[in-house]
Amino acid sequence: MIANKNLNLVPAALVQKTIERHEGRLSDAGALCVNTGKFTGRSPKDRFIVEDSNTKDSIDWGPINIAIAPHYFDMLYDKMTQYMESIPEYFTRQVYACASSKYKLHIKIHTEYPWQNIFVHNMFLRPSEQELAVFKEDWTVLSFPSVLADPNIHGTRQENFSIINFTKKIILIGGTAYTGEIKKGIFSVLNYILPEERKVLSMHCSANVGPDSDTALFFGLSGTGKTTLSNDEHRRLIGDDEHGWSTSNIYNLEGGCYAKTIDLSPGKEPQIFKAIKFGALLENIGFKADGVTPDYSDKSITENTRVSYPINHIENIMYNSRGDIPRNIFFLTCDAFGVLPPISKLNNTQAMYHFLSGYTAKIAGTETGITEPQATFSACFGSPFLPLHPTRYADLLGEKLEEGIDSGDGKIKVWLVNTGWTGGPYGVGSRIELVFTRNLIKAALSGALNDVTYKDDNIFGLQVPQSCPDVPNAILNPRDTWRNESEYDEMAKNLSQLFKNNFKKFEERARQEVIDAGPK
Repeated sequence: MIANKNLNLVPAALVQKTIERHEGRLSDAGALCVNTGKFTGRSPKDRFIVEDSNTKDSIDWGPINIAIAPHYFDMLYDKMTQYMESIPEYFTRQVYACASSKYKLHIKIHTEYPWQNIFVHNMFLRPSEQELAVFKEDWTVLSFPSVLADPNIHGTRQENFSIINFTKKIILIGGTAYTGEIKKGIFSVLNYILPEERKVLSMHCSANVGPDSDTALFFGLSGTGKTTLSNDEHRRLIGDDEHGWSTSNIYNLEGGCYAKTIDLSPGKEPQIFKAIKFGALLENIGFKADGVTPDYSDKSITENTRVSYPINHIENIMYNSRGDIPRNIFFLTCDAFGVLPPISKLNNTQAMYHFLSGYTAKIAGTETGITEPQATFSACFGSPFLPLHPTRYADLLGEKLEEGIDSGDGKIKVWLVNTGWTGGPYGVGSRIELVFTRNLIKAALSGALNDVTYKDDNIFGLQVPQSCPDVPNAILNPRDTWRNESEYDEMAKNLSQLFKNNFKKFEERARQEVIDAGPK
């Protein structure tokens, strides 16, 4: 591989190169705006893991972790490095993951486009000059959209691919310029290394810290509200998407945020809106008539419009990207059936059950081919990124919940929060208002829900609060919001059966008390 003169360029230089190469333009706020081309979301069916003697018995092989033979990887690696040597320039950055010196992972990332390198600068942790002087990578990522696979030769499904090689510690990404593939490739690596080698629970969640140093975690797939709900002007942000839970603390795996911008407004998400300035990277957005002002309601390219920015673009952050063991955990689920309550409390085994279930809805645009919300189950609220069997992560969660915390009653409170529909399913009911969700979470964090009356849900066994400050009592019990209660009962039974059917795949390895914590 040839030496690269474009090593660790500052964002301003990368912005300049992008504009000179006619690959992007500046918005009115100074953010760089680019189009990622054919792919505007991840392509999960084209993500592979090399199957060899080191991974054969440890990876949870199947439709998520798709095996590919080592010789196919080698062929594509050779093709990619030959392409790198044939082009005038490419861009390299040295970064690391894990905001904890004990678990730090050093990564060297080569990209074809300068704006991809801005994404890398924004999303990963940035070494100091002293750290760069002695930098030695643990992993290498090569992301070159112009390098296409031939399915007849390279063992892929189509021209685009993302391949993880745990033995050689290399990730290859080709045929797609969607930057999220870089981010989630490294997240998949961490989801293998941290639990397996270091006994750390790696999590697809956002995290923040309150004025009393109380840490809260927010689990959920893209579009369920992790970024939005964790950005709270009264709480300091640890991170918006990926974290590790060690024996002593919570720490961010990343150094930035990758937020959805569809329908973004300064009123609904002021911190994210203010973070979009010079250094931020906007992807696949539309513009107003002046050609420089983003139109965040424009879905003409995709609903999965995105912005990446360094975490220090957020005003209220934890300077070291770490926090204490969490006091509250929120599972965010976008219930397309309108059955689950806006908030309910879970015991530890229920928490493990719902963590393994990961019920939500895929939001339009997040993945290729998704055009409207679809009910789905995603283990641990992030199954596309889990190389190990999901019960490995759930068991780790259960252990940490049993360990508890040192303050108060010693218990970590776990809440199931529905950010989806009420008054009926998608197409009939309406989306639960964001202000109500915020107030429910605020009440849980403040302890305002500790002493209210709870009612047991007959089907799901959830504990549902009957009152909450600044939230109408009428929306707390979903059955009461439907015009026809018998239709609600039928829908609830159907959803209950979906939970049971989904959980069958875990029954062989899940503990019996966790299986019993599901719907009745």
